[in-house]
Amino acid sequence: MYHIKRLIISALLMLALTPVATAADFSAKEVVLEHIKDSHEWHVYGEGENSIVIPLPVIVKSSTGWHVFSSARFEEAAEGHAPKPYGLEIAAEGDHEGQIVENGEPVLDLSITKTVAVMFINAALLLFCILFSARWYKRHKVSDEAPGGFVGLIEMLVMYVVDDIIKPGVGKGYEKYTPYLLTCFFFIFTCNVMGLIPFPPGSGNVTGNIAVTFILALCTFVIVQFSGSKHYWKEIFWPDVPFLLKCPVPLMPLIEFVGIFTKPFALMIRLFANMMAGHAIAVAMPCIIFLVASMSVSVFYSMSAVSVIMAIFMMCLECLVCFIQAMVFTLLSSVFIGMARAVPEGHEH
Repeated sequence: MYHIKRLIISALLMLALTPVATAADFSAKEVVLEHIKDSHEWHVYGEGENSIVIPLPVIVKSSTGWHVFSSARFEEAAEGHAPKPYGLEIAAEGDHEGQIVENGEPVLDLSITKTVAVMFINAALLLFCILFSARWYKRHKVSDEAPGGFVGLIEMLVMYVVDDIIKPGVGKGYEKYTPYLLTCFFFIFTCNVMGLIPFPPGSGNVTGNIAVTFILALCTFVIVQFSGSKHYWKEIFWPDVPFLLKCPVPLMPLIEFVGIFTKPFALMIRLFANMMAGHAIAVAMPCIIFLVASMSVSVFYSMSAVSVIMAIFMMCLECLVCFIQAMVFTLLSSVFIGMARAVPEGHEH
């Protein structure tokens, strides 16, 4: 509580020393979208000529072949200091806004965008943490005292996920699925936490990108289908319901078949929507300061204090959401796998 008070007081002092600016040129929508959307450069700080931006590699295939260059060349071309690189540009508006286009048409883009770069960093960080913890176990015996500090924290998380999520959800034979489900939990959790850091190597909205959550949900979908028992497929194509509900019109089989795809779809949308909304709200709160900048001094400082307090509250809430969303994705994946592998009583053999 003491540190929170210090943070609030410091923020208010900064506001008091900051001159009141006009809100005419400020767009909260652009600020929020800039944070949650993907881009070919990594914006660090500032605006205009005083901004600090990290250019990222561009890898595209156009009509003239494959090209690899820095995204800084797009900025140079926009400012008139250089020609368009290979006739390419980033569309500023239209159906292909934000995409690399050639004569108005999109090209094959395999660039290292901000989301991809942050995802690589998160994966490397996660790999380091796990290997660092595994190194401790290689140097100690099972009979030794339990580890403390960071290694103890990792062990606690692993044991919690395995004993309270994976084992009850999957059931007998859960060991085969433990590596995948643990990977899901720690990868999502790492990406969520790193997304709360407002500067590199954080600030990336990885799990708030639907392409990332789509791949995660697709992996669970494939594992569920290949793990399904004959009873799982029987309940889909010939469920135990009155005959008229499955023949001559296969009403229930059709509903069950659609359910195969709604489960991973729910996984994808749940993680994507919750993380994107959390980031958007957390960024939108400080925007209140600039939106009321042109109002009276009393309104400006009072609303600024409210926005700072709400921003701190949202960031604290996001810390909890980071863990909850990783846990929910792993829990639902475990349950879906367990349901596919379930065998009714009396059919064990």
